[in-house]
Amino acid sequence: MIEVVRDTRADRTYFCNICSHEWTVQLRPVGRFRSIEDVVQQTGLRRDELTTLADIGALNAFTNERRSALWQVEKAVRPAGELYTAMDNSDLPTPPPLRERSERLERSERSERSPLMPMTADERLQADYAGMGLTIGPHPMALRRGEMSLRGVLRAVDLPNAKNGRRVRVAGMVITRQRPGTAKGFVFLTLEDETGISNVIIRPDLFDQNRTTVVRQPFLIIDGVLQHQDGVLSVRAERVEGMSGTASIDAHDFY
Repeated sequence: MIEVVRDTRADRTYFCNICSHEWTVQLRPVGRFRSIEDVVQQTGLRRDELTTLADIGALNAFTNERRSALWQVEKAVRPAGELYTAMDNSDLPTPPPLRERSERLERSERSERSPLMPMTADERLQADYAGMGLTIGPHPMALRRGEMSLRGVLRAVDLPNAKNGRRVRVAGMVITRQRPGTAKGFVFLTLEDETGISNVIIRPDLFDQNRTTVVRQPFLIIDGVLQHQDGVLSVRAERVEGMSGTASIDAHDFY
């Protein structure tokens, strides 16, 4: 997130909470940015900051795809060279004929096209989590819902309608791991999917057998027994399986 920390008539100072960078920009009426090159020239942002903005889709107003924005950022941050710096109008050459200008424009437009393949939905998620720690796109589990449904995985929103004592299968991104000293070795997990959260209880012996999976895997599939107790829904785990290959956040672990 970018914050304004000082604002005067002459300049404005910004601070980026993600990269801990502060910079000052002289204020002048520039209107709306017309291109990514215009953003580079007017804002004073560093190359890594521009790359992050392109990576998370913040520059999509100038293009239809994130990797196209990355391509344009790389072109825009390159030094212009002596031939293009501070040319006086009197030094400008006579404009070429209309047909020649049209052909040059067509070649220029072709060169602007990015040769990079567009990001997949999963790659966009990975970029969102890497750049912001969150996403405004679909939840990672939503992209795998078809596969999960075929494997009999219930969504978090489905659990309240399931019968107490029923054997169920749940899955999600691990957002908390807890092993209180007063819980006699029991481990408590919170799994998140696109509909909500599921609470999981793991016995000490099952945790010892699957310690690496429980602690290291960002996504888990849990087979167990559903229990309704004192208004709280939990799944008492009997089998633990890891999932990999998708974007995630770092869980909050409390031991």
